[in-house]
Amino acid sequence: MNKFFRAIKDIFSIKELRVRIGNTLLFLLLFRAGASIVLPGIDMAQVSGTVKGVLGLLDSFLGGSFSNASVFALGVTPYISASIVMQLLSIAWPKIQKIQREGEVGKRRIAQISRILTIFIAIFQSFQYLLAASSSGSVSIDRTFFIAVSIVILTAGTVFCMWLGEKITDKGIGNGVTMLIMVGIVSSFPGALYQEAVHRGSRGILLFVFELFFLFLIVLTVVAFTQATRRVPIQYAKQLSSSTIYGGQRQYIPFKLNSAGVMPIIFAQLLIVCFSFIFSIWSDKFAWAVNVSRMLQDITSWPFNLLFACLIIVFTFFYTAITVNPVQIAEDLKRANSFIPGVTSGNATARFFDDVLDRITLPGAIFLAMIAVLPAFAHMAGLSLPFSRFYGGTSLLIMVSSMLETLQQVESYLLMRRYEVIINTGSRVK
Repeated sequence: MNKFFRAIKDIFSIKELRVRIGNTLLFLLLFRAGASIVLPGIDMAQVSGTVKGVLGLLDSFLGGSFSNASVFALGVTPYISASIVMQLLSIAWPKIQKIQREGEVGKRRIAQISRILTIFIAIFQSFQYLLAASSSGSVSIDRTFFIAVSIVILTAGTVFCMWLGEKITDKGIGNGVTMLIMVGIVSSFPGALYQEAVHRGSRGILLFVFELFFLFLIVLTVVAFTQATRRVPIQYAKQLSSSTIYGGQRQYIPFKLNSAGVMPIIFAQLLIVCFSFIFSIWSDKFAWAVNVSRMLQDITSWPFNLLFACLIIVFTFFYTAITVNPVQIAEDLKRANSFIPGVTSGNATARFFDDVLDRITLPGAIFLAMIAVLPAFAHMAGLSLPFSRFYGGTSLLIMVSSMLETLQQVESYLLMRRYEVIINTGSRVK
């Protein structure tokens, strides 16, 4: 416990880190304040405040903004969609690939294109959202005027959320977009915890404690899964320069067990939403389409979770293949005059990396699918739906990855502070 309080003291003793933490809290407070502002023209007495199915998962990311018709109802989801589109375009469009290879300038150009694409996606998504909201009977003004004005408001809200995310990344701690999503998820945890406690009642206190303990074990498992890596040893050849031999060190290239992160789950959810929308249109012509549409909207059904798990496994292989290029890694090692012990440079090294990725991607994809469907099984076991969503899925993965990234940044600042103290102490001794 003394070590914990000493770490807290060290964190707030660094001025830059203290300022960054304050900026992060301020930006997150602005985000949550905007999430409580309702769109003009919405009758809150007619708003149910709950959505079901895959849209319920989206609402949990936004801290209830989606179901409560907030000005931040879309949050950063259009920006995430734009980022996904840009990643897919980088595969099919050589011009995007060329921009990506331009270093820091290329990153800025890609970011600018993503921002512009975010606006168009936000306009489209806000139109679809407002059509559904206006048809539910919760609009108290003219429908056409409401949709026209609200499209501007929702798009501006998305742009503001995107700006907040970038400001957190630049002037705060952690990745801004994931921090915004994380605070939306965490904001719904106290309500879910209270609902589960009421659901169990006074007779189920022991069971409720067991559920919390099991949740703690799941979090530990997800942390270990997120941090797990396969280290490939790399040997640097010795070189002679000015009668001095340098090089010869052995280092490692870490390949994460889950190189794709949460993107396969997001891809699978988006595809299921598209399928559900298509079958809902066909439901007027085909009777079987009604059952398929209901199945795709029931996140606790066996067919939904089987399809969800299979899509996650497929997208994990797909996303890993487009983000990790064994040929490029092998070429970079060859240019750096390094090699894998026992493996020939060039094509043999690329094949070796490809085999390593195949061996670690399959168990990683299966484990990721298990984490994604775990909330459904928790709900089937008797847990309330809001509380069961924290037993896995995208919510838990985003929270764990965001917290780990934030802690790594804090540790880097503390390490820099220790180096500064050592250097200053050594200079005074001299």
